[in-house]
Amino acid sequence: MSADRTHDLVLIGATGFTGGLTAEYLARNAPAGLRWAIAGRTAAKLERVRDRLATIDPRLSDLPLVLVDAADPASVRDLAEQTRAVITTVGPYALHGEPLVAACAAAGTDYADLTGEPEFVDRVWNHHHATAERTGARLVHCAGFDSIPHDIGAYFTVLQLPEGAPLTVSGHVRVGAEFSGGTYHSAVNGFARARQTLAEARERRAAEDRPTDRRVGRLPRRIRRDRDVGGWTVPLPTVDEQIVRRSARALPRYGPDFRYGHHMVARRITTVAALAAGVPLVVALAQLPPTRALLLRLKSAGDGPSEERRARSWFTVTFVGEGGGKRVVTRVSGGDPGYTETAKMLGETGLALALDDDAPKVAGQVTTAQALGDQLLRRLQRAGMSFEVVEAS
Repeated sequence: MSADRTHDLVLIGATGFTGGLTAEYLARNAPAGLRWAIAGRTAAKLERVRDRLATIDPRLSDLPLVLVDAADPASVRDLAEQTRAVITTVGPYALHGEPLVAACAAAGTDYADLTGEPEFVDRVWNHHHATAERTGARLVHCAGFDSIPHDIGAYFTVLQLPEGAPLTVSGHVRVGAEFSGGTYHSAVNGFARARQTLAEARERRAAEDRPTDRRVGRLPRRIRRDRDVGGWTVPLPTVDEQIVRRSARALPRYGPDFRYGHHMVARRITTVAALAAGVPLVVALAQLPPTRALLLRLKSAGDGPSEERRARSWFTVTFVGEGGGKRVVTRVSGGDPGYTETAKMLGETGLALALDDDAPKVAGQVTTAQALGDQLLRRLQRAGMSFEVVEAS
């Protein structure tokens, strides 16, 4: 990557809710001397964001602004060629994200986003992974609540277990927060694009190399009462499980035979029953344009909860790991997952991509654990996210 690029890091989407929180996080936490900028389509909106950032740090009154349209290939190509790393909050990514990630792959520019959309992740691998491997770009998806607590949390759990042994890890998510509007819109659009999602996944499976000396799979999916997490565990078919298993395929530290299961935790069986009835209904409504439009109007992608509501929000992910004669229970925890902590996670991922020269030398589409495991773990711990061993035997 060229050392004479204008910027170390550019944030696209700073005029949105989560993007604005990410910009504020960088304003408070970016090291002195970082050459960063915010980018978007409208100069006036960017200027208002910059004015807000200048109240945090007066030196940011001169923060560079970059005009870019994330849907325009020429515009994003010019941006990608100016910077070492890009982070973006502009979604749904399956609809709006490919021109930017394609430009970064071609320019050798590191990239991170907040997608939780399997279709987009697989499409990027199918179309741009090989280019990024050739240019040296790291394409890092799911760098927010999807899927950093689960990916880095599973990595942290594996580090507590013996090397060279078959390992099993199960993750259990509990959230007390309002879900992100962007996450909701991505989920509804994802339900509507099930056929495209399956097609991209099949194309990837047919072409992707898998390790021949190790096995990676999933734990059996079932609903059950679990004493370690204090509730009913329900299989959670989100992108997080896929990301963890991809990290395991990429990193020999996960052992010769690794199995992972991903779950949400419900205190009452009635909650499980409500989910079992409600989710298929939403999936069905998302298939038809009129009812899909109605679902999307229920929650704005660009709005979010108040600062007071975010301050009361929290998440935990409890992991149970076993192997080599050892059993551990670990926990990742933090504040508001969909907004405040997601801004922190994306911000620290961007800083790690731009600044951490001791990160593994990898390229192409890579997970957070694969690209930045130890570095990102340390950064998140310093930033206030908790990674702890609760029990070991």
